[in-house]
Amino acid sequence: MRLRAGRRVLSPDLRGRGKSAYDPDFRHYLPGFYVGDNLALLAAESLSKVVVIGTSLGGILAMLLASFNPGYLEAVVLNDVGPEIAPEGAARIAGYVGQMPKIESWDDAAEAQKKLNAAAFPDYTDADWMAFARRTFRDDGTGKPVADYDAAIGRAFREPPPPESAPPAPDLWAAYKALGPIPTLCIRGALSDILAETTLDRMKAEKPDLVTVTIPRIGHTPSLSEPQSVASIEDFLARH
Repeated sequence: MRLRAGRRVLSPDLRGRGKSAYDPDFRHYLPGFYVGDNLALLAAESLSKVVVIGTSLGGILAMLLASFNPGYLEAVVLNDVGPEIAPEGAARIAGYVGQMPKIESWDDAAEAQKKLNAAAFPDYTDADWMAFARRTFRDDGTGKPVADYDAAIGRAFREPPPPESAPPAPDLWAAYKALGPIPTLCIRGALSDILAETTLDRMKAEKPDLVTVTIPRIGHTPSLSEPQSVASIEDFLARH
């Protein structure tokens, strides 16, 4: 809501998430398909220039969009993600996506998120965990919460297609280099297990004009409601 003051904001759900349709083929839950979806959205909305704020996977898509068509990008905000994913974070995500424990109530949903993410948000209160659950689960119509994404997304993590039928994995460092002329802000959670400090250091070395902000006592990912996140994004957008 805050960003809508004087701006047009589009916040699409990727396929298989939120209000977007679920794909009948789990093998389509891959970045290349997501980029195609976003390019189609930009064309449908007749948008020729945008600022992209990408959280986690969204940041990867921003880098890939730069490699496909950098002309669309006025500026980019990467939220706790870079061209290299720390293996411990990737293993953590693969271990739970599509495999939530049995959830019978909103208290169960909040507790499940606390167990999965307590290390990333050590200062969260019970109210914060309930708000987290409300963002990541939806009511199934009977009052029972269910995860707000297609559980088959987890299969895409754990069952990659055979090499002969799959497109080559994108070179994310090459995609990151495509951001060269594009103003970019990178926000990192100090406790992140996805964006390592060493990766951020390399990102700064390869793109010296990269603006970076580290959010203390937050892991993957900052909610972007933290005061430091709000201030850095507002300042960045005001300049670009």
